[in-house]
Amino acid sequence: MSNTLGQSSSGYAAVLPETKLAFPYDHLPHPTFRQEWWYLTANLETESGKQIGVQWTQFRMAMSPEAEARIQTEALTKSQGWATNQLYLAHTAVTTKDTHLANEKWSREHPKFSAVSASPFEIKLDNWTWEAQGDDLFPALLTVESDQFDYRLALTNDSPLQLQGENGYSRKSADGSVASHYYSQPFIDVKGEVKLNGELISVTGTAWLDREWSSQFLADSQQGWDWFALRLHDGSTLMLFQLRPSNAEQKSFYSGRRMYPDGRGENIPSADISMTPLDYHQVDEGSYPVVWNIVIPTQQINLNINALNKEAKMPLSIPYWEGPVYFNGSHTGEGYMELTGY
Repeated sequence: MSNTLGQSSSGYAAVLPETKLAFPYDHLPHPTFRQEWWYLTANLETESGKQIGVQWTQFRMAMSPEAEARIQTEALTKSQGWATNQLYLAHTAVTTKDTHLANEKWSREHPKFSAVSASPFEIKLDNWTWEAQGDDLFPALLTVESDQFDYRLALTNDSPLQLQGENGYSRKSADGSVASHYYSQPFIDVKGEVKLNGELISVTGTAWLDREWSSQFLADSQQGWDWFALRLHDGSTLMLFQLRPSNAEQKSFYSGRRMYPDGRGENIPSADISMTPLDYHQVDEGSYPVVWNIVIPTQQINLNINALNKEAKMPLSIPYWEGPVYFNGSHTGEGYMELTGY
């Protein structure tokens, strides 16, 4: 994961704390940065009360910095007419208590195959599409078709976007040497259908969209991350992550934000966050922490988090663990967890 997303930012655009995010412009790609993603997780429920998790992500990766890419593009255009240094990758998964199915697609950037465009806003890779009705993100229809499963989800929202970190400047290390531009929409209403095992199932629920772009996501000394998107039943949401060091004797870097539907939000100091894995589960060749205790005394939060399906490893070209979770303790609720670098 860290090799693909990049540990060197040389030649690419820099993430700067003074940059002000602007919308709808920043919903679109940032090709001078090395990588970015549009990332949705949804906790859904069938009419009979069965829990279903859906995850969809579209990544964009630049294969070379802009100046180098321009030279390559000019040469390739003369000979092939297919030149681009932008690569798109999409991941998707459907998870229940008993089933976890995942799929991926790759494509070079091309208007007919894979692109992100405005007026109306659209994200597509082949027949996996996010189609909005206007220039903004919502309302939108997210459609995925695959051999294993299909889904068609109507996404609506009336809450302000949340800027993570310092007005969208999200530190990924204590010294700020690694950072991303990062914003979220954690209050999305969902209604639609999931086709699983040949059965078309009506679902409703809530979803969370994350947007990040950067040119270096991890420092050389960092191994991976544990990320949580949690929806508390008091109506608030909680984004938390830790970036783990390669050297076990060093400390992890933590970040968090508690958010509310009216647009209010509060950043949580790193020193206030305690994340402790309580149980690991072996999936293929990796052992993943699927049970956690998260404590934030300043927020009166003490959560015991469990995976809905411990087998929710994404067996793709970039393997990682990703799946729905539920929790109890000081608060109850559900959400999503992502584990990389194990």
